[in-house]
Amino acid sequence: MAVSFRCPSAAKEGLKRKYLDLDFIGHEKQSHGIKKVFVGLGYEPRERFNAMNGRKRLIFNDLANFRRVDIFLDVFEMCHKFDFSKRADLEPHTLPLADLLATKLQIVQVNEKDFRDMTSLFLDHEVDASDGETINGAYLAALCADDWGVYKTFRNNLAKIQEVVGQFGLEPAQATVVRERAGTLAMMIEEKPKSMRWKMRARVGEKVPWYDLPEADKPVVSEKDASA
Repeated sequence: MAVSFRCPSAAKEGLKRKYLDLDFIGHEKQSHGIKKVFVGLGYEPRERFNAMNGRKRLIFNDLANFRRVDIFLDVFEMCHKFDFSKRADLEPHTLPLADLLATKLQIVQVNEKDFRDMTSLFLDHEVDASDGETINGAYLAALCADDWGVYKTFRNNLAKIQEVVGQFGLEPAQATVVRERAGTLAMMIEEKPKSMRWKMRARVGEKVPWYDLPEADKPVVSEKDASA
């Protein structure tokens, strides 16, 4: 929904997608208040998951409308891990554009809906070295320069965007914009000097997995029903 909010092109035929769940970012110190709000709205907490992971992530289910809500607390951890604690409050309504893009670029097994989101982000926003209405490529390059695994997954997906962008019904000029901006980000990532930690991990390469595969989402059902 954040991509839709920030990107007018996300409403275009070819880039539209269904939103089956809602993702939020909050702070760990807000955990109690967040739980109170969602319970008050009629959402059912996933008690066991929240008890085990409540310092970094919470899940609530809207059983009436079959919706799921994920709340990441400071840390976003899926295929790769990012600390958003200092970035979450930079924008009034969503994470900064670069962080929204990072949550998509970090996916190892990317599906079409995520490529649609990435395409909308590149189509509607230039890549620069600042936040606001531009994608902060300098920030993303710094993430990649410190972590070879993040670099590897980001670069793989930036290369894939070049291949799949033509599948979304864009005009040739629009597809060119997406490819050029994805290419600009790839160049910024390559040119950023890499840390010693990056260089050490790069020597190992693909012999060792550089990512985690998160568990598949469970159906939106009552825990009572699930245990019956």
